[in-house]
Amino acid sequence: MTASLRGKTLFITGASRGIGLAIAKKAARDGANIAIAAKSVAENPKIPGTIYTAAAEIEAEGGKALPLPCDIRFDDQVAAAVSKTVETFRSLDILINNASAIDLRGIDLLDMKRFDLMHQINARGAYLCAKYALPHLRKGENPHILTLSPPPDLNPKWFAPNLAYTMAKYGMSLVTLGLAKELARDGVAVNSLWPETAIATAAVGNLLGGEEIIRRSRKPEIVADAAHAVLTRPSRACTGNFFIDVRVLAEEGVTDFSSYAVDPAYEAVLDFFLDAPISPRVQKSAFHGGK
Repeated sequence: MTASLRGKTLFITGASRGIGLAIAKKAARDGANIAIAAKSVAENPKIPGTIYTAAAEIEAEGGKALPLPCDIRFDDQVAAAVSKTVETFRSLDILINNASAIDLRGIDLLDMKRFDLMHQINARGAYLCAKYALPHLRKGENPHILTLSPPPDLNPKWFAPNLAYTMAKYGMSLVTLGLAKELARDGVAVNSLWPETAIATAAVGNLLGGEEIIRRSRKPEIVADAAHAVLTRPSRACTGNFFIDVRVLAEEGVTDFSSYAVDPAYEAVLDFFLDAPISPRVQKSAFHGGK
């Protein structure tokens, strides 16, 4: 195996910004083809970035980009986006289930429209994208499905009071768990990847604490580097894992994560669904306290 994605075609959901875009740009530096499947076709000042600005950034890094307006809640849109990807690049080697919706409100405050949105995008979206990508992945050399979701843990502390979000996010992890077993004979790797800390994205800044949480986050590039390491591993020998970014990078020989800090003067905040820090200068947040 070579540690390069040159010539590979990646279908990345939610790749117009944040972690999805960082993964795309990392692959682009190898000379990969990137299908950007996302809803963002017009600029939003609160969450900057569209499929078209992402395409420009990807091509500036040396990759080939295909911006695809796509809402992964809808079967016909996913089917059309996958078909256009294969028509354009003649292959589909890697699926990245990155798109996700978050709302941490409890049952008294969360309306069912938001509940449905999270489940449609997170769990159902990951399942749906895999369903349409699979016929093409099975034909590929070293095919991978990588989903941005946490290690499943049935401890009740992760389910209250944010039950709806946890159900939707763990639904993505169950897609990994089931498909890894189902597709093992096909040689399609199915894994999940989760960050140790909060990651500096627009969603984190807007929904979880503004500039303060951004200062105590790591850059999306840490997840992109870990994803690249996973995606270049042999698919038949690397499946069914729930990876944490820093553990993947440690296996690759990276032990100093300070360059990924948004502001090295601050300790990073431990992400949801993880019990304890793995690397130095990471601390638990109120989300973990008293549970």
